[in-house]
Amino acid sequence: MIARLQKTTVFAYLALLAVWLLLVWPSLTLFVTGVLALAVLSAFYLGLLFLLIHYWNRTDPAPRATWVELGKAWLREARAAQRVFMWWQPFRHLSIPDHLTDIDPNKRGVVFIHGFMCNRGFWMPWMRALQAQQRAFVSVSLEPIFGSIDEYPQTIEDAIAKVTAATGQAPTLICHSMGGLAARAWMRTASNSDARVHRVITIGTPHSGTQLSLEVAMFIGKHVNTVQMRRLGEWVTALAKTETFERRAKFICWYANCDNIVAPTSTATLDGADNRLVKAQGHVSMAFDARVMNESLALLN
Repeated sequence: MIARLQKTTVFAYLALLAVWLLLVWPSLTLFVTGVLALAVLSAFYLGLLFLLIHYWNRTDPAPRATWVELGKAWLREARAAQRVFMWWQPFRHLSIPDHLTDIDPNKRGVVFIHGFMCNRGFWMPWMRALQAQQRAFVSVSLEPIFGSIDEYPQTIEDAIAKVTAATGQAPTLICHSMGGLAARAWMRTASNSDARVHRVITIGTPHSGTQLSLEVAMFIGKHVNTVQMRRLGEWVTALAKTETFERRAKFICWYANCDNIVAPTSTATLDGADNRLVKAQGHVSMAFDARVMNESLALLN
């Protein structure tokens, strides 16, 4: 469903440009000015998010970003968001299928779990990397997109079962944003879950919720999963109470001091986990940072 929604957004954007071209034709100068105006408005909105997050981080114990780091993160996030939301997810999400045959059976498999308003296409560079390694993987698409996070564990259960059957080994879960909460929800409900996964790697997951969930609700409406991701909210607090130290030790949590969605920064960490700081990357771009990818892939075996 998210692919259809994002395709509609892309086509609406292209239609707007076409109408503008007809209105100003034959003046290419006015057409280019309109295109640049749209780009500036989008960049301005993204920049406001970074400023808001920077303000919220002023009392957070995590290292605060410098203005230079914020500027770099802003540019990187703008570029990554265009690729993810206007190309990979709407048009390329099925171009790389799950990889369960013609694999190296000695290599551990992976289950990819995306975040809010995303689908399996989010993981395009990761899936290509695992294909090259002949490593088994399943990349899920969580539905319903505005439903409860507690509705996602069955999808994750099915994916874990497939990868385990293909390799004979417990897989690693690699999760972005809300996907990390969905993985924890699966671990809370599944039988013998601690023994059935090797590690859980989260990237920009609001483990303690995020302050921005209230602002998201203002723009797209109050949905079950956005309410569940409120900072120190009832759902995330109850989830944390179910977890043991041994379970937390399975987690590697990547968190960024320029994350423009998860705020304050330290909400993306877990007590007892291996928490790793990323600098000068935004919420989406962090998932494609070379260090994040290389160190995460090195942890698979």
